[in-house]
Amino acid sequence: MAHRFSLSETATESGVRRLLSKGRARLVAAHVPASWLGTIELVWAEALNNIAEHAYAGLEPGKVHIDVAIEEFGVSARIRDRGRPLPGLEVPVAQLPESACPVESLPEGGFGWFLINDLCESVIYQRQNGENQLSLIIHPKEHTA
Repeated sequence: MAHRFSLSETATESGVRRLLSKGRARLVAAHVPASWLGTIELVWAEALNNIAEHAYAGLEPGKVHIDVAIEEFGVSARIRDRGRPLPGLEVPVAQLPESACPVESLPEGGFGWFLINDLCESVIYQRQNGENQLSLIIHPKEHTA
């Protein structure tokens, strides 16, 4: 049977840090393998920071909610907010920037959606009743078969 929990915070930089800290503590308390934690935190951090930086940009920051289910071979999360929808109502194309250029020419951002898509088994976005819903399934590579 899955272990489940839900967390909410205001979608600000400090709120995202609190969510990540609380989420890690809940994962550790549920005995999620330490080898999974970095991947889960990276995916969650990218998704949550996108919400704080883009969905609520220029708006009063609203709440962001994360509903988590821990299974034997991975973790699923549904992240919800009432900010602006994703452009085109779909997950952005996940591409790495051109890497043949000098390191100092690489952009500072733009890697988030690539990382989310690369590290997740499934990434599904929906907009329903004014709410963004991003469903993520993370099966750490060492445990997939």
